Amino acid sequence: MEIIGVDIGGTKISVARIRDKQIVQEYSCSTPSGETKEMVVNIVGDAIQQVFSARVSGIGIGIPGLVDLETNEVLDVVNIPSWDRVPLKRWLEDRFQTPVFVNNDANCFAVGEKYFGKGQAFDNFVGITLGTGLGAGIILNSHLYPGRFCGAGEFGTIYYRDKTVEAYASGQFFKDRNLSGEALAKKAEEGDEHAKRLFFELGEHIGRAIGNVLFALAPEAIILGGSVSESYHLFESGMRSVLSGEFPYQRLYQALNIEVSDLSNSAVLGASSLVIDAFSKSENTN
Repeated sequence: MEIIGVDIGGTKISVARIRDKQIVQEYSCSTPSGETKEMVVNIVGDAIQQVFSARVSGIGIGIPGLVDLETNEVLDVVNIPSWDRVPLKRWLEDRFQTPVFVNNDANCFAVGEKYFGKGQAFDNFVGITLGTGLGAGIILNSHLYPGRFCGAGEFGTIYYRDKTVEAYASGQFFKDRNLSGEALAKKAEEGDEHAKRLFFELGEHIGRAIGNVLFALAPEAIILGGSVSESYHLFESGMRSVLSGEFPYQRLYQALNIEVSDLSNSAVLGASSLVIDAFSKSENTN
């Protein structure tokens, strides 16, 4: 089976055709964020056309926004102001005559881990993306649970201290202090005590975010992804100090697997996994 994954980012559209869990063709272009909804959809379609073949069984698309799975409309997308109630699925299915599945990018990360990455080992887990914010996707009984409008797993927007969780447990932790996370990571690697302390503090906040996930879902595993997760070795001790010292249900924490994604091309692979997940659900109900 061949499938296509599409990642629509704020600045770049990435497309890949996948066969047997391997990318066989790729294409990317700039996101025309200021154009009309129809123009943006046409450019997405043209990008897909670059890798499309008659053997493609489905197209999965990840967006940084909300999707109404009942009406199959994209409700809004970060950095594409014109995308308000866009029937993306219908327009692209009419063009390519193949099934199209759309979801938000954090959900795509989780389902991508389930079919291509470390999530293959677990039936129930939460994928958490740590980047400019904190997003999450939920896998229950080996399938994606998107919730209404693909909004399940928004742990980053839970109120925390004077702001929200992601203000402290993502790259915003450094940005709000006018600091560069990349530069601080380099300093921490070199032994700078202030930088090391900041990463420990970041880890404490991430530990409390994971605690919220444990309270809500008690999953088998947490899989971390995103640019901030590359500094896991710098914030792990702070994270675990909170989970082992503050979290009241130690049996849940002791049973929890915390993994860091090592999946390359996770955005397009995750988007393509929407096709696999949908087909698998269909087979299970027949």
